[in-house]
Amino acid sequence: MFGTSGIRGPVGEEVTASLALSVGRALGVDNERVVIGRDPRDSGAALLDALAAGLRESGVDVVDLGIAATPTIARAVSWEEADAGVAVTASHNPPQDNGIKLWQPSGQAFDAGLRRAITERVENGDAALASWDAFGTRSHRDHTATHRDRLVEEVTIEEPLSVVVDVGNGAGGVTVDALDALGCAVETLNAQPDGAFPGRPSEPTAENCESLCALVANSDADLGIAHDGDADRMRAVTEDGEFVGGDTLLALLARDATQAGESVAVPVDTSLAVEDHLREAGIETTRTPVGDVYVAEQASEDGVGFGGEPSGAWIWPEVTLCPDGPLAACRLAALASEQPLSARVDGVETYPIRRDSIEVADKAAVMAAVRERVTTEFKNVSATDGVRVDLDGGWFLLRASGTQPLVRLTAQAREERCAEDIFEQAQTILSSVLESL
Repeated sequence: MFGTSGIRGPVGEEVTASLALSVGRALGVDNERVVIGRDPRDSGAALLDALAAGLRESGVDVVDLGIAATPTIARAVSWEEADAGVAVTASHNPPQDNGIKLWQPSGQAFDAGLRRAITERVENGDAALASWDAFGTRSHRDHTATHRDRLVEEVTIEEPLSVVVDVGNGAGGVTVDALDALGCAVETLNAQPDGAFPGRPSEPTAENCESLCALVANSDADLGIAHDGDADRMRAVTEDGEFVGGDTLLALLARDATQAGESVAVPVDTSLAVEDHLREAGIETTRTPVGDVYVAEQASEDGVGFGGEPSGAWIWPEVTLCPDGPLAACRLAALASEQPLSARVDGVETYPIRRDSIEVADKAAVMAAVRERVTTEFKNVSATDGVRVDLDGGWFLLRASGTQPLVRLTAQAREERCAEDIFEQAQTILSSVLESL
């Protein structure tokens, strides 16, 4: 039921009001107070009502934040002294999708054990329904201002700058409010919340952020910021209008957030450039499965000063264990105020990387065969998520997609020819396995 980022899928097929009701009842078994909220998708209103109904009929008091950024919802769990939080959102997915993501008081998403417990209760129909006179209450709060105030407390911008924020018609307006309160001159794109995402697709990729890049490049702006629909992701554009790659942004944010002797939690498909940039400062990386849930789990460990995914999820564990896109935007603005972002980007090496996806009938069987073959042929093999092989000067990763019938292939090296050779080597392994099956 749960993927790497909660429950997510097409509305009316995989995600329904009936499912939201069941999740509410499942949460109601062992919680007394729960914070809820949603992104701007129209389907979210009905799903949120169903979720609230399941909680309230279980005797749970519900604090409803309405439309709010997912990090606002996650952080409000502790602000409200609640037991859990729920964001009704499909994050960067298209408008026909929606989803449900569950949060702990620390800001961390529900871990594997908690997700498993909720799944079992939903599948078994387990509930602890209250008597007619013991239903929970539903109160309404607006914690966007609270989030803004916390960001202002957590970040200092010595020399305020000009920033363009592409909200993506999502729930990330708190970034605009916070940067304004920090003294920046802020211009917005796609600032009106609209779950159909008319301005651009919700995911803030380079292709989807072309308008932001053009606006920044042709203005006196010092920085461009882009969010997805629920603002858990943050991507950036330099003052020259260059979209910053996810690995480069990870290297910059991680090095600023940590110090020698600490480590940074990154997914297994992270670039060598990140490891090299951090190693120069005496900072190590620790690899996790792909997904901000797993990055957050690792970031909660002692000695881990930061966690991030190149897709745009950034975690400062001393503040919160949820990916906080608005916090990332403010932290990056602080860095850009000290040194232009383009100069910082130039200080991070980039290495050639190759990617491909192969459609398969049985992901599990293919990956089992890949794992068996690779472990007999290579020494430095990790099965943290898929199969990653570290070689001299590079690496390759074969990994099953979490949502599609695909096996994804990634190869990287510090030199172009080496990257090609490693990519071809991985392709040969996968082709051979598919033929044998």
